[in-house]
Amino acid sequence: MPTDEEPVPTDEQPVLAAGCVLWRRSPGDGAPQICLVHRPKYDDWSHPKGKLKRGEGALAGALREVEEETGHRCAPGPRLTTLRYPANGRPKQVDYWAAEATEGRFVPSREVDRVLWLAPEAARARLTQARDRELVDEFLAVLRRV
Repeated sequence: MPTDEEPVPTDEQPVLAAGCVLWRRSPGDGAPQICLVHRPKYDDWSHPKGKLKRGEGALAGALREVEEETGHRCAPGPRLTTLRYPANGRPKQVDYWAAEATEGRFVPSREVDRVLWLAPEAARARLTQARDRELVDEFLAVLRRV
């Protein structure tokens, strides 16, 4: 699996993807919880995201991927960072949004076998990639401004 330190090749068109920092208010105390997905193929924990379909806009793709991977629909909020990194020897570009879960229920699949709803600090600790941890920090800064 590529590390965060590998250079991103600049002469190739990037693989375009999109995702969300999916969140909800805790039923108990109203504190924010972040949804992480476990992908058995990579045995990692990440934010829900995926490749865009041909002609699909980034936000539409992000919302589709969240629903496919978590079973939840969501209300998109502020746009977050666009991450660029190498994946399978190619550059990848992932646009992110903060998005509040509105309704749904998770059903395990071959692509995502588990989801966790965690407090932000616990989510930071569980995420596999450092770049995904930075999205938690950005989300929290945005949430404080809203």
